[in-house]
Amino acid sequence: MKNTMIVTVAGALSLALAAGPAFSQTKKPAASAAPAAASAPAAGALYSQAQLDLIVKERVAQGQPDSPELREFLKQELTNRELLLRAAKAKGMDRDATLRTQMQVASDTILIRAYVNDMMGAKQVSEDVLKKEYDQIKAGLGDKEYRARHILVEKKEEADALIKQLQSGGKFEDLAKASSKDPGSKENGGDLDWAVPSNYVKPFSDAMIALEKGKYTPQPVQSPFGFHIIKLEDVREAKAPPYEEVKPQLAQRLQGKILEDHVMELRTKAGVK
Repeated sequence: MKNTMIVTVAGALSLALAAGPAFSQTKKPAASAAPAAASAPAAGALYSQAQLDLIVKERVAQGQPDSPELREFLKQELTNRELLLRAAKAKGMDRDATLRTQMQVASDTILIRAYVNDMMGAKQVSEDVLKKEYDQIKAGLGDKEYRARHILVEKKEEADALIKQLQSGGKFEDLAKASSKDPGSKENGGDLDWAVPSNYVKPFSDAMIALEKGKYTPQPVQSPFGFHIIKLEDVREAKAPPYEEVKPQLAQRLQGKILEDHVMELRTKAGVK
């Protein structure tokens, strides 16, 4: 994201919200030999060198090149931020109970993010695990994709009546628009687009697979959602996306599972149900 290098009050506020992305793989910074000095304001400035270094690092991580112009811009923003902070404290806003709670939540969030990043850095998802996950998902998709339409109603009697209308020459698309309870496909005449059978609940997919192209189910198909009349429009060979294309999504999914398992472990240890 490009920066116009214009010093603004809004920019000063944005610095207070700047945070690195979750699951970052950056190494931990070395401990400062003189933390007190690092946190002290620089000579003639209202901010510390540590603050400036942190904000520069975050901007660089977001894609901005480190430059004298960027540093000057951030110095001005940090100065504005400190002045706004002092004004808020002079007004006693730091003693407001609601604001103190919000500040505590923000502080906790930063610490939690650091903990999660540290944990995920120690539990990298290997290439072998990613490829295994890809192969399992690919195998579960099957070798065919189906394009189907359906009409969903609440009661079997409604479905029976619609099937009689179809047998009398009624148009499937028109009946779907008029009667289907599925908001996602109703306006498209019940069209569900291309999908693999595993995308549907088993009673639906079993009935769909058994149909011939152009035919609809002669009997209503019951699922947890209600009663379906299903029409099979077409079948084609399924083509799974290449591994490299979906690798980032697979990594994110598996990292999420690792975090979820870890949280459940912490809940168990804490006796939380």
